Amino acid sequence: MVAVGEKVQVHYSVSLEDGSLVDSSYGRGVPLEFTVGAGEVVPGFDSAVAGMEVGERRAVVLEPLEAYGAYREDLIEQVPCELMSNWQKMPIGERIVLSSQTGQVVEAVCLKIEDGIMHFDRNHLLAGKTLSFEIELLNVVRDEPEEDDECHCSDDGC
Repeated sequence: MVAVGEKVQVHYSVSLEDGSLVDSSYGRGVPLEFTVGAGEVVPGFDSAVAGMEVGERRAVVLEPLEAYGAYREDLIEQVPCELMSNWQKMPIGERIVLSSQTGQVVEAVCLKIEDGIMHFDRNHLLAGKTLSFEIELLNVVRDEPEEDDECHCSDDGC
């Protein structure tokens, strides 16, 4: 049984309420590896994996607060076009990476450009969405002892 603090490998698929597939590790052929309880995945996914057995499959439905959070209107920002060079080339509706004047990097979607103002949405693409996960626990990863950690004792002791 998987416990908090253990590193695991899982395959998963995630769909929206309408059944449309959002992501799947199966399609990539590479399992997701993370440490249970370390905050490396959304909270509901972490909770779902804790207590699973190797080989077990589990289906869980995560409400927004267990997944990517509620959609927040305060993450819609307006930025004057004059603050960005090349604002005319800003892709509308596509996810982009921006850096603030303080050097902070954020992902956002430019919703529109209107009256000299760019409207950005910094919510996660899945914020506010209920998600269905299919999870398969493949392995609990045990750290291999390094060569120096092995005992090189003879019959007369170390």
